[in-house]
Amino acid sequence: MSTGQARGGGLLVAGTTSDAGKSVVTAGICRWLVRRGVKVAPFKGQNMSLNSFVTREGAEIGRAQAMQAQAARVEPTALMNPVLLKPGGDRSSQVVLMGRPVGELSARGYHGDGAGPGRQETLLGTVVECLEELRRTYDAVICEGAGSPAEINLRRTDIVNMGIARAARLPVVVVGDIDRGGVFASFFGTTALLSPEDQSLVAGYLVNKFRGDVSLLEPGLEMLRGLTGRATYGVLPFRHGLGIDEEDGLRVSLRGAVRESVVAPPYGEDVLRVAVCALPLMSNFTDVDALAAEPGVVVRFVDRADEIADADLVIVPGTRGTVRALAWLRERGLADALLRRAADGRPVLGICGGYQLIGEHIKDDVEFRSGSGGVSVAGLGLLPVRVEFAREKTLARPVGEALGERVEGYEIHHGVASVEGGDPFLVDGAGRRLDGCRSGQVWGTHWHGSLESDGFRRAFLREVAGAAGRRFVPAPGTSFAALREEQLDLLGDLIEEHADTDALLRLIESGAPSGLPFIAPGAP
Repeated sequence: MSTGQARGGGLLVAGTTSDAGKSVVTAGICRWLVRRGVKVAPFKGQNMSLNSFVTREGAEIGRAQAMQAQAARVEPTALMNPVLLKPGGDRSSQVVLMGRPVGELSARGYHGDGAGPGRQETLLGTVVECLEELRRTYDAVICEGAGSPAEINLRRTDIVNMGIARAARLPVVVVGDIDRGGVFASFFGTTALLSPEDQSLVAGYLVNKFRGDVSLLEPGLEMLRGLTGRATYGVLPFRHGLGIDEEDGLRVSLRGAVRESVVAPPYGEDVLRVAVCALPLMSNFTDVDALAAEPGVVVRFVDRADEIADADLVIVPGTRGTVRALAWLRERGLADALLRRAADGRPVLGICGGYQLIGEHIKDDVEFRSGSGGVSVAGLGLLPVRVEFAREKTLARPVGEALGERVEGYEIHHGVASVEGGDPFLVDGAGRRLDGCRSGQVWGTHWHGSLESDGFRRAFLREVAGAAGRRFVPAPGTSFAALREEQLDLLGDLIEEHADTDALLRLIESGAPSGLPFIAPGAP
């Protein structure tokens, strides 16, 4: 595809499993294309994630699609992720349609029970319309699938994998994570479980996270081509440090360094240790990525009281289940450890749901539902704040100041905080409170993303280091935005250097090759 070509090309990046690398491959293709001068946009018809973002028009979408839009160098919009599901437990999710919550549904209510259509099936028209609008505007739209396209129990109601591929006649490339093992069987089995109509759109495969000598893999790729009649469009090598926003999980184990980050030597004499409480239904854990990017800052997710004892800063992050997270903190002894920290003047930061649960009181009849319809509970009492949940969700992109520095963030919450003391945290230009509260060395705010503001992050870390007695000095030149751009360029490089880009361009422009063979047995 060259600059000025007719608009409307497209590709669906599917995967053999969740976390096979669909999000990063989609971002990499977007960055590679935009560097070629192609006007490109990302798309995911349906996303299940607790990591979300607010667009400039005030719509909530998956954070991965916002990252992919950045890779494409375009402003994210609700069109790029028309359906977002935010789990509230094992059996239900909040449904966000075109950026706005429209209700809570059980899995059965969303997918249907086989006797009639579920909510998901009725949304296919909306998803197709959004994709078509993007295709009228952009030269190419790179779509991301979800889970596996061979989830045969869900195929009838699918609106994100082969359902959207069939409706929009999109060619499909299936990504497999070879680091997990069994990638050849996964590619073959995924294809063989699709109907003939679906198989006709599966153009081939892309191997992700390969370690070692590619020449040793090539005989297997040739055998796979012989078995399926389909090409492998690239073998992407394993790369450390690709901590790009994804939706399916932490990508790290608890007590593991955050997002595979490599801690650079400190600019000052000491490192700064940050512990993040790994709350149930944790949301927007990407808030701490900017801290992990700072030289000398070590960020870890923890779930035990003894793991926060020697931390210089403890962060209580966002959560989709504030009251449940509060009970979890108490059950595990973390609540008492946080109370001791506050009493000793040791730094604690609560963000969004974490801000709410370190306040004095929570009244919630929106997220937490019981037989009586809601709950009213005492918080940890670290901040003089009372929270009452509203039916209407706050979605905003605020700008303010804190610690003498400009701060940008985004808000996604039902809880409305009434501050009854303490000092202002986020303020406007006249010093009037915009959001949050500070009491001693305890801070709280609803603003996600605030730590990505470089000047504020450095000022905050200086305060934390002083309170913790650490000779830590923030590096003066760290730019989180520049580091993010470097990561996105690295993804573009992986596609450009290790994928068959000429073949990918033909797919995007012309669709799946004709005459692709059917692989038995097909869909049951």
